[in-house]
Amino acid sequence: MNWTPSNVRLGDVVYEQTAWGAKTVKNDRPFVARHVRLISGRNSLDYSYGEKNVRDMDVDEVGEKVLGIWNARVADVRKKFLHVRTVVLLKGENLTEVSVYEEETCLFDPNNYYWQVNDRGNFEGFENATGAHRFTWQPHGSQFTIVSDVPEKRLKLRIKRPERVSPNAVLKDVGFDPSWIEIVN
Repeated sequence: MNWTPSNVRLGDVVYEQTAWGAKTVKNDRPFVARHVRLISGRNSLDYSYGEKNVRDMDVDEVGEKVLGIWNARVADVRKKFLHVRTVVLLKGENLTEVSVYEEETCLFDPNNYYWQVNDRGNFEGFENATGAHRFTWQPHGSQFTIVSDVPEKRLKLRIKRPERVSPNAVLKDVGFDPSWIEIVN
């Protein structure tokens, strides 16, 4: 297994014919969370399509182009790997509870979604079939977010906080000798 951090976060970990993108999400209740928002990159319509005034465009055309950028990235990784997955770590408040799951990294058919602009001026994509919110795209920073359904069956870990170790105990354990330090000034 190799760690190969990628700019688009789609092939961070590679093993044989599988690539995983790795995501972390803060969540107050990682054991019971049902949905999380995965920041999935900067999808700039200006950079990719030369579109400078997205507010003048049809909202569904904007959504189609946002998904087009994502799909091109996924397709590029799929050229190199048979399987492309996303592994998600949900981190609790104090890192004493975490949960982990993985899912297929999907291409999204723009015909399956409709788009609206919310009160903050962000574009939101919804499933035609269910009306479920699936994407948010922020035109001011081009940030693209995918709403992921967290499976009920996931790895859940509770980590017991260890007792605090005194600095003197650590120094004793490493065999500290005051001669290791020289006061120069």
